[in-house]
Amino acid sequence: MKLLFDQNLSHKLVRALTDAFPGSTHVRDLGMKDADDRLIWEQAKLDGLMIVSKDSDFYQRGQLFGHPPKLIWIRRGNCSTAAIEAILRKHLDQIRQFAQDPQTACLVLY
Repeated sequence: MKLLFDQNLSHKLVRALTDAFPGSTHVRDLGMKDADDRLIWEQAKLDGLMIVSKDSDFYQRGQLFGHPPKLIWIRRGNCSTAAIEAILRKHLDQIRQFAQDPQTACLVLY
């Protein structure tokens, strides 16, 4: 269960969540900090990563093109990196189930 954190989330999440999501990365670490969503989507698909974003654009892309990749959509306004980490940890079991579900393309977390 490897995640790809979008640019609207801190790169510090990769290290903070390495115990729960080993092998995860951030778009910045892939040299894609300013890449458009299409390129990020294709990279996640190629690398078998689930995208984590606060951006509705990935949700819309998923509705058009289906999955993979899967999307974890964080629906929380401005909040700290610690708050995002807490959300992902709180929903770890749900994220695991989502990763294994071949039908579901998007998991919305608050």
